[in-house]
Amino acid sequence: MRILFLGDDHPLLTSGHRAAALRRLGHEVTVLNPRAALPRSRIVGGLSTRVGLWPFSPWVNAYLHRKIGDARFELVWVDCGPELGPKFYLWLRRRSRHIVNYNCDDPFGSRDGRKWDLYRSTLQHQDLTIVVRPPNIEEARSAGARRVMRVFMSYDPVAHAALTLTKEEQQEWASEVIFVGSWMPERGPFMVRLLDAGVPLTIRGDHWEKAPEYGRLQSVIRGQAIYGSDYVKAIQCAKVALGLLSEGNRDLHTQRSAEIPYIGGPVFCGERTSEHESMFREGVEALLWSTAAECGTACRGLLEDEERRLTIVAAAKKRIANLELDNDKVLKAIISKVWDSNSADERK
Repeated sequence: MRILFLGDDHPLLTSGHRAAALRRLGHEVTVLNPRAALPRSRIVGGLSTRVGLWPFSPWVNAYLHRKIGDARFELVWVDCGPELGPKFYLWLRRRSRHIVNYNCDDPFGSRDGRKWDLYRSTLQHQDLTIVVRPPNIEEARSAGARRVMRVFMSYDPVAHAALTLTKEEQQEWASEVIFVGSWMPERGPFMVRLLDAGVPLTIRGDHWEKAPEYGRLQSVIRGQAIYGSDYVKAIQCAKVALGLLSEGNRDLHTQRSAEIPYIGGPVFCGERTSEHESMFREGVEALLWSTAAECGTACRGLLEDEERRLTIVAAAKKRIANLELDNDKVLKAIISKVWDSNSADERK
């Protein structure tokens, strides 16, 4: 099938992972990045939250019209697509049989201001709207979505496969308890509490210099965001990996919830939510916690019991495979749903 994929084309990002998965499924995929039409400036990001992306729509439309031309596709896959408005969707309609939008963000929450205004205005033009959070199902319908499918966030079976590492690499990336992720206001105090509880912590991610607690955390921060093989190495060489959620994004699980168990190496130690409890047997395939104190106790216990740690890691890897949360299977299910025009909304 000929697919036009509109999304970030960086091969190390999850959007690029999904485009690669579609190719692995045997499709002919043309990738175009709408953001390539916009200046690479923080101004764009700032304006998107304050006024939305409407002012940039003419630039994006002109760029994509020129790139796509008269080409025809059987399916257009829009990956998030906050830059695309109703007029562009109507133009796409004349060039494709079906239009799908997959959004792993929270376009109905309040964290991102007006960034998703354009996206919400296009819901009625999408043949299938994919969301990853339970509240988004009814929110999408209320905003005009015709058909909604909810999926769990997924790992990539190629990009997140464990690596064969040299002893030097193992030493370079080794850590006891790791968190890979950006700073958010609620995360600084949490990390300080872990340090106060004696947890040997390593943090890798962006914007931690903004934390009011930066002075206390600076010694355990090991650089900015990591991607690709560096991300896999950092996870693989840890003993415990923390799964923190985004309060602003209304998370009950994240992509890390699937990626960490698949990579193997550390025990996934995540926040106790209904979705984490449905994904893992607590104490068998993951350790879950509700407070920083409980998290600290869990981490210290795991570090003191290697046999238990290795048993949990092996069980988690088997469990995540059984859940079929890899990109290839999830995207195959979405493609099947697109062509099943008579099916009811999916609430997986």
